[in-house]
Amino acid sequence: MGDQEQTEVGVRRTVIRTVAVLVGMFGFAFALVPLYDVFCQITGLNGKVDATAQSIVHEEVDESRYINVQFITRGSPGLPWKMSVEMRQMSVHPGQMAEVDFTFTNNSHSESWGRAVPSVSPSNATTHLRKISCFCFQEQQLAANERLTIPLVFQLARDLPDDINTITLVYTLYPVERGIQNITLNNTLENSSHNDPKNDSKSSSKSSYKNNKAAGEAI
Repeated sequence: MGDQEQTEVGVRRTVIRTVAVLVGMFGFAFALVPLYDVFCQITGLNGKVDATAQSIVHEEVDESRYINVQFITRGSPGLPWKMSVEMRQMSVHPGQMAEVDFTFTNNSHSESWGRAVPSVSPSNATTHLRKISCFCFQEQQLAANERLTIPLVFQLARDLPDDINTITLVYTLYPVERGIQNITLNNTLENSSHNDPKNDSKSSSKSSYKNNKAAGEAI
């Protein structure tokens, strides 16, 4: 093999290795966000909380301690909603189940979707906060000028660190874009089920969700 052929082979190897490294870096960059979210949900780092309902744990209430739980709500420029809370703070015993109402108001003349994303401070309290029922588990839909009240049901674990006396729970509203395809599909389903007897039960279920407070499943 001549010098020129060896040079060409070396160049090809270098190009292949460079492309492979770039592809690997590109894929790793995309994987960072979901991996970070999973890590934060497991460890409670950065105040991220699990987005799934948890069960009530029947444990003795620690009446010797009071934890001050604060609630903060934040709006979003891209969502014409107002989010308010029944009370800005409450005192809770570790092991005690507590409930507080949050109200969402759509101040626009059109239907829209939104989601309340939570964070907890201090971050090491996240793994000790059990959310039995929370509007943050799913997106919310509000009709024009609609007002919706939904409860947050939670429980603080008894093993909450002794140096934590105050927990701040922040909810930030974010708009959720609904594509034309989804809207068309929903309209089609609604039209096809208009005369379906099951439709009444679905409407009743939705109304019940909006007007009744959810209860957690005990274990």
